[in-house]
Amino acid sequence: MNSTSGIKDTQAVIHLRCSAAWTSGIHGEFIYSSAFNIFLSITAVLGNILILVALRKVSSLHPPSKLLFRCLTTTDLCVGLITEPLSVVYWMSLTHEQWKLCRYAYASYFIVSYTLSSVSLLTMSAISVDRLLALLLRLRYRQVVTLWRTYVMVVIFWVMSAIVSLLFLLNPVIPTWYGYIIIPLCLIASITSYTKIFSKLRQVQRHVQQEQPSQPAPLNIERYRKVVSSALWVQCALVVCYLPFSIVRAFLRNSKTYPFMIGVAATLIFFNSTLNPFLYCWKISEVKQAVKETIREALCCLSS
Repeated sequence: MNSTSGIKDTQAVIHLRCSAAWTSGIHGEFIYSSAFNIFLSITAVLGNILILVALRKVSSLHPPSKLLFRCLTTTDLCVGLITEPLSVVYWMSLTHEQWKLCRYAYASYFIVSYTLSSVSLLTMSAISVDRLLALLLRLRYRQVVTLWRTYVMVVIFWVMSAIVSLLFLLNPVIPTWYGYIIIPLCLIASITSYTKIFSKLRQVQRHVQQEQPSQPAPLNIERYRKVVSSALWVQCALVVCYLPFSIVRAFLRNSKTYPFMIGVAATLIFFNSTLNPFLYCWKISEVKQAVKETIREALCCLSS
């Protein structure tokens, strides 16, 4: 009976999001949003493909760390390839009152976007913890944080996020409560990790400088700073782009402008997938150089 009730709740949510009352008076806004999201989709796909190719050429990152950045870039690529086109189909079906298409598009859009957002959040938290372990474990870091263990963790992120998202079809409350639990945990893990990193970084740097010259340096402080800085910028960009969506859901749910505002907030989340490649190029010089080489090679192939 609980399962039947949950399915009915899901159907009620989908029918509400695919109704004339939901889009009353804002058809034009959805058309403009769709056009803008088509542009964001193209830029997200091109930018993140470049980053994925460039990461293969970057040797300064430890393989598990590189895998986490690849995972984050893959989620951004999937946003451009899948989520944004689905959002355009959903918004245009609303505008043209194609209710059957709208219901399928909304369900698919929710499941895919929720999965990718969850994986992105979990991966960013894992990157912050990975950077903290590199600082605390030092010489033992490569023994503890292995590529195999990181692969297992990434697979768990994807499987868990996909399962929770699919449970929306049985009961829409399950993804909501999952978000209430996982979002604070990820934010706490990231804030704690970066706080410890910056509080101990000076102390570690002094210790490294005082070590005997004949011993190999256990940690390249300058390179470490750059990786931490880039990860922190990406983390802050994610929070800035996702925060308005949470604010709109929490405080404007009963407002007449809620459908339009939630669409704008969702577009800002999609913008994060376009923004991240620029942050990688700006904050990681090796990635920037690799992207330039990739573009140069692509132009040479096109001209030949």
